[in-house]
Amino acid sequence: MNFVKQIVICIMSVMFFSGFAMAEGDKLKAGFIYVGPVGDYGWSHAHDQGKKFAEEKFPWLETVIVESVAESDSSRIIDRLIQGQKCDVVFTTSFGYMEDTLKAAKRYPDKLFMHCSGFKNLKNMGTYFGDLYQMYYLNGIMAGALTKTNKIGYVAAFPIPELVRHIDAFALGIKAANPNAEVNVRWTYAWYGPDKAKEAAEALIAEGCDALAFTEDTPAVIEVGQDHTEKGKQIYTFSHYSPMQPYGKDSVVSGQLMDWGGIYATILESIHNGTWSNEDIWWLAAEKAALLGGSFDEPVNSKFVDDLKSVQISTPDLGELNAYDLVMKRYAQMQEGVDVFDPFVGPIKDNTGNIQIKEGERASKQDLLSIMYYVDNVKGSIPQ
Repeated sequence: MNFVKQIVICIMSVMFFSGFAMAEGDKLKAGFIYVGPVGDYGWSHAHDQGKKFAEEKFPWLETVIVESVAESDSSRIIDRLIQGQKCDVVFTTSFGYMEDTLKAAKRYPDKLFMHCSGFKNLKNMGTYFGDLYQMYYLNGIMAGALTKTNKIGYVAAFPIPELVRHIDAFALGIKAANPNAEVNVRWTYAWYGPDKAKEAAEALIAEGCDALAFTEDTPAVIEVGQDHTEKGKQIYTFSHYSPMQPYGKDSVVSGQLMDWGGIYATILESIHNGTWSNEDIWWLAAEKAALLGGSFDEPVNSKFVDDLKSVQISTPDLGELNAYDLVMKRYAQMQEGVDVFDPFVGPIKDNTGNIQIKEGERASKQDLLSIMYYVDNVKGSIPQ
């Protein structure tokens, strides 16, 4: 069965179940499994901030976390949280935990499981995700407007649909601002691998890239960009998941920020009051989960605003406007919903010349969850 068919079947199997209601005043214990350390200042850090938000909101909530769990070890850790810690619900926060979470849900039918970024569910197992592809598109507009070499780099962890979706959205934003620019990708095969990320960033810069984005759970790419900038070679960087601008005050233009607090609060409250279902949760800019910026204080580093305002871009719907204004207008449209503006509206070709999204059509959620092609301004091929 191919990847797309698996997703469709799993989404169709949504079940509503209200058998986990708790009595008023009862404590709810939730376990969280993180793929990296909380101090990574990336993915796991952002999840932990969301958990803390829910803890502060609900006096009946008790939590326990396990950090830096290898995907191959997730089954053992789930057992520990259920059997030893007596958790009522377990959140597994990495795509690679999906199969072990599914097996655990079968082993413990009286417990609840929530898997982040996956697509499989059971009566007692749901899925959730806050996606950043819209923010990557906005960052792409800025990268395309600022690049002087027309070579832009992307440091990526693993070749899975989530990362391909982000690379493509970034590339589509670049193309909207600068049709002559290309995207070069380096894979690290590590979510938390600062040394590998630095090596990849240095290699991309050596190849002529002067703007870098990434999906990796440390500020390593930004630190490389800041170092080169301080030495006189401006490298534009875009932070990921957490407010990393302090690591590159002269390099970070903007970035993607994720607010997991609302998602976790919604899920946990539904469990506690008995309204939980295993319906997939998918939050974007409209739900205020995906935010623009390398800092929560400003969506674009003020250092680069004038440079962005000096670049004019022609659009089919908004006419001609500067890059900064385009970013802010598109951001406002995204906050209204995907029906107002979405990056994945055709015609979109892959980099082998095939039409992937027809003119006037918008990629469905299922399309985005299974995307495994590069759009036409990304160089190379996706590792198999």
